[in-house]
Amino acid sequence: MAELDADLDHIIPSCVLTPIGAKLVVGFVSLLCFARSYDGDFVFDDSEAIVNNKDLQADTPLGDLWHHDFWGSRLSSNTSHKSYRPLTVLTFRLNYYLSGGFHPAGFHVVNILLHGGVSVLMVDVFSVLFGGLQFTSKGRRAHLAPRASFLAALLFAVHPVHTECVAGVVGRADLLCALFFSLSFLGYCKAFQETGTKEGTHPSTRWVLLSIFLGAVAMLCKEQGITVLGLNAVFDILVIGKFNVLEVVQKVLRKDKSLENLGALRSGGLLFRMTLLTSGGASVLYMRWRIMGTGPPAFTEVDNPASFADSMLVRAINYNYYYSLNAWLLLCPWWLCFDWSMGCIPLIKSLGDWRVTALAALWLCLIGLIRQALCSEDSCRRRILTLGLGFLVIPFLPASNLFFRVGFVVAERVLYLPSAGYCVLLTFGFAALSRHTKQKKLISAFILGILLINALRCVIRSGEWRNEDQLFRSALSVCPLNAKVHYNIGKNLADKGNQTAAIRYYREAVRLNPKYVHAMNNLGNILKERNELQEAEELLSLAVQIQPDFAAAWMNLGIVQNSLKRFEAAEQSYRTAIKHRKKYPDCYYNLGRLYADLNRHVDALNAWRNATVLKPEHSLAWNNMIILLDNTGNLAQAEAVGREALELIPNDHSLMFSLANVLGKSQKYKSYRKTLKVAKRPKLQTSHLLPWACQTWVLTGRCSRLC
Repeated sequence: MAELDADLDHIIPSCVLTPIGAKLVVGFVSLLCFARSYDGDFVFDDSEAIVNNKDLQADTPLGDLWHHDFWGSRLSSNTSHKSYRPLTVLTFRLNYYLSGGFHPAGFHVVNILLHGGVSVLMVDVFSVLFGGLQFTSKGRRAHLAPRASFLAALLFAVHPVHTECVAGVVGRADLLCALFFSLSFLGYCKAFQETGTKEGTHPSTRWVLLSIFLGAVAMLCKEQGITVLGLNAVFDILVIGKFNVLEVVQKVLRKDKSLENLGALRSGGLLFRMTLLTSGGASVLYMRWRIMGTGPPAFTEVDNPASFADSMLVRAINYNYYYSLNAWLLLCPWWLCFDWSMGCIPLIKSLGDWRVTALAALWLCLIGLIRQALCSEDSCRRRILTLGLGFLVIPFLPASNLFFRVGFVVAERVLYLPSAGYCVLLTFGFAALSRHTKQKKLISAFILGILLINALRCVIRSGEWRNEDQLFRSALSVCPLNAKVHYNIGKNLADKGNQTAAIRYYREAVRLNPKYVHAMNNLGNILKERNELQEAEELLSLAVQIQPDFAAAWMNLGIVQNSLKRFEAAEQSYRTAIKHRKKYPDCYYNLGRLYADLNRHVDALNAWRNATVLKPEHSLAWNNMIILLDNTGNLAQAEAVGREALELIPNDHSLMFSLANVLGKSQKYKSYRKTLKVAKRPKLQTSHLLPWACQTWVLTGRCSRLC
C-alpha cells in the first residue's frame, strides 16, 4: 500500500528499509531485548515440565511422547492437564541430549533464538497484511509497504508481554506455535503468489495442503496453532475474494438477488479451498480429541473462578473484563505477573462495580475498529483493519472461555500471537495520525519512545525471570491479593532454610485463600519440624478435609500423629495416603517407621521393602531394613539386604557402614575391613554421617528410633 508507506516516510528513514536490512535490524533488536535471560535458572513451571519430566530422559521411549501430556503424565489419566504438545517436548528432549543434562542456559538460548526467528518472519507476514498480494510481470510478489511492516515487526520484537514466553522455558510452546503459525499463513499466501492474479488461474493446491499440514504442526506445539486455518480462511475471503461484508449486507437488506460478489467467489475456487481448510481442521481436531482419551481437563475454582459462577450474567461480565485486561497488557505492558489466579483479580458481581467501565471502553474501541473495517470505502483500509483484528482475535479464541473452560484467568503467554494483530493496528494508527497532522517529528519521537521504553521493560523483566526469588517478589506489587504469589515466595524461602520468613508468607497465603491446601500442607510441615505439633495437626487435618484425596497431606498428618504417639490414627492416615496414591514410596517408608516403633518388625520390613520396590534408590528404607535385621539377630539376611542395596546404590557410604557393622558382627573381618575402607574414603560427605551416626546409636542402645 503505497499511501500507507508514504505516510510513514518521515517517521522511518528509508535508508534502513531494504528487505534484508529490515530483517537484520528486527532480529538483532529482538535478541538484544531478551539476551539477559540466557543464563537464568529453571523457574516456576519449568521445574515440572522439564526438570521433573521423565519424557526428556533417554531411558524413556520416544513413543511415550505421543501418549503423554506436556508435563509427562499419561493423557488417559484423569489427573492429566490434557496439554498435548509432543513436538515442544521433543525439542526439550533434544536440548537435554545436546546439553548433557539439565543445564538451563542451553534451553534459554534456544528460546531467545526462536523469538528472533519469529520476529524476522513477522516482517514477511506484516508485508502481506499491509501490502496485500500484488505481483510483478513474472508472477513474483512485489515488496510492498516496507516501512509499515518494519515498524510493526519492531513493535512485535520488543513487546514486554513476550517475556514470559522467551524467558520462561515452557514458553517455547508458544514460540514454536507462532513459528509454524506464521509459516502456515505465508504458505497459504504462496498458493496465490505462485499463480499470480491472472483470470482463470487457480491457486496451487499443494501449497494449501502444506499450509494445513503446518497448521497441524503448530497445534502439536501448542493447541492454539490450529486457529491459523481460520485466519487463512478470513484472508482468502477478504483479500483474495475481495468480499465486501457491508455491501453484501446492504444488498440483502434491499432484497437484491444479484450478489455478484458471491458468484465471483464461487468461480474463484473459494468453496474448494474452504472445504480443504474445514475438512483438514476437523480431521486434526478429531485426532486430537481421540488422543486426549478422556474428556477435557478438570480445573478448580481457584484456577478460573468466573467459569464457576452460577449466574450467566456474572460469567459474561467477568469474561469480558478479562478480555479488557488482556487488551490493557498489550497497550501498557508495565504490570506483568507470572500468575494471575487465586484472588489476583476479584470477581465482578454486579453492574455497579467501577471495573465495568473497562468493558465499555474495550467494546467501544472494538466496535469503532469493526465499523471502520466494514464501512471504509478504501479497500486497503478495510483489508488492514480486518486482518489486524483477525490476527488479534482469532488466535485468542481458545483462551476466551467461549468454547471450553480454561485453567487460568489471565495468561501473558497466550498473547504472543494476538500481539501481532495489535502491532498491525498500532502501526496503522500511526500512519493515519501522520496523515492528519504536520507534527511528523513529534510522532517519530513518540514511536521511538515507545520502542525504547518497551525494550527497556523487556530487559528489566528478563532479569526478573532469571531466578524464582526475583520473579515471585516482582509479583507482590502487581497482585498482592494472589495467594499463590505468597505461597511461592514462602516455598522459595523454605527451600533456602529461612523457615521463620516462610511461615509468614504461608500464613498470608492461607489467610487470602482459606482453602489453599498446598499452603496448609507446607506450613504444617514446617511447624512439624519446629515441634509445634498441635497446630501442625490442625492444619493438615483441615487440608485433608478440604481435599480428601490429598495424599501428601495424609502422609504428613500421619507423621505428626506418630510424633504425638497417636499410632492408630497415624497408621490410618498412612493407609489413606497409599489408597489415593498407589505408588508412594515415602509413605511406605514412614509406615515402616511406625511399625518399627510398635515393634511390629515383620510389618516394618514389608513396608520398607515396598518402598524399595517402588523406589530402588530409597537409601533410608534400605538402611533401616539392614539395621532392623541386625538388631533382631538376622545377620545373614541383613548382609544379603546390604549387598542387594549396594548393587543398586553402589556409592552410598551410609549403606557401606551399615553393611560393615553387620560383617563385623558376623566375624567376616576381611570383608568388614574392605567395606569399611571404601566407606571411609575422602568422598564421604557430612550428609552421609548423619544416618551412620543414627545407626551407631541404634546399635549401642542410645537411640530408640530408626532413621
